[in-house]
Amino acid sequence: MTAPQAGETGTPERKPVILSGIQPSGDLMIGHYTGALRNWKKLQESHECFFALVNLHAITVYQKPAELRRRSLELLALYMACGIDPERSTLFVQSHVPQHAELGWILNCITPIGQLQRMTQFKDKSRRNEKNINAGLLNYPVLMAADILLYQADCVPVGDDQKQHLELTRDLAIRFNSMYSETFKVPEPYIAPREEGARIMSLQDPTAKMSKSDPDRNASLMLLDPPDVIRAKLRRAVTDSGSSIAYDPDERPGISNLMTLYRIVTGIGFEEQEERYSGQGYGPYKKDLGEAIVAFLEPVQERFKEIIGDRKALEEILDAGAAKARDRARRTLDKVHRKIGLLGGRRY
Repeated sequence: MTAPQAGETGTPERKPVILSGIQPSGDLMIGHYTGALRNWKKLQESHECFFALVNLHAITVYQKPAELRRRSLELLALYMACGIDPERSTLFVQSHVPQHAELGWILNCITPIGQLQRMTQFKDKSRRNEKNINAGLLNYPVLMAADILLYQADCVPVGDDQKQHLELTRDLAIRFNSMYSETFKVPEPYIAPREEGARIMSLQDPTAKMSKSDPDRNASLMLLDPPDVIRAKLRRAVTDSGSSIAYDPDERPGISNLMTLYRIVTGIGFEEQEERYSGQGYGPYKKDLGEAIVAFLEPVQERFKEIIGDRKALEEILDAGAAKARDRARRTLDKVHRKIGLLGGRRY
């Protein structure tokens, strides 16, 4: 890694801060790697990175306790298997840093409830969880704002489904700063180049985004799917009428989705794919795509197997990350306490 350039004062220039996280609520998909984790690896070179396992967000939907604990360690191992280096990035569990929940409460006190009720994800999750429409689902975006603002993040990687939440974060930072004087940095969105994280659609419904919560296990490609499972999912993947390999997302979403996957894992563009498989039909194409995905994921899966076996080392990484995250978060929260008039004193 190239050392930071010295500024006029002779001290290293401050790297911009970036914050992101994933819920340990299910198996990670290939899209998490191509659209997020692979990009996080690159950001380590240019940013001060805080990458969380956001388990407090996960419990807005019921989680089996043993599975949540297991998946949290597995998610950390996957972060590392995908190239996130605990020596260069701060890796931590959200619940190990109590300042997240405390700032979340404080920000709830300046958040209009109507703004939360208009959140698209709240409406969607309420429809999917009619038996458990809890306050956590409504306040989820405020806790997300606390996650970001605690670390004075300059930018936040966001997908299409998180843009509304980041706008709320920006609104809350501006509102708090206006009420109590300058306190929070107003974060900007970090949008990865489109070709690096192209939208991957369901293998069974190419008009819908691939989702780790899809009840149809054939619809999504998971990072830890065994090779035979990957091959089988590709054989069963929905295509379109006809048999030619041609990219047309509007008229032929099925084969276009597979061609996007092919480009992501091999770097081979759409025109070259069309030429290479001219007259061959879907069978050979799906077979080759399956092998390409197996080869693409093999290094991640092998590295994961090496890492996950050492639970003590994983817990030590989380302990060190939490200590560093708490130190940064405490500085922000102390400032917030002073601004809003809370008494100082000995705390965690």
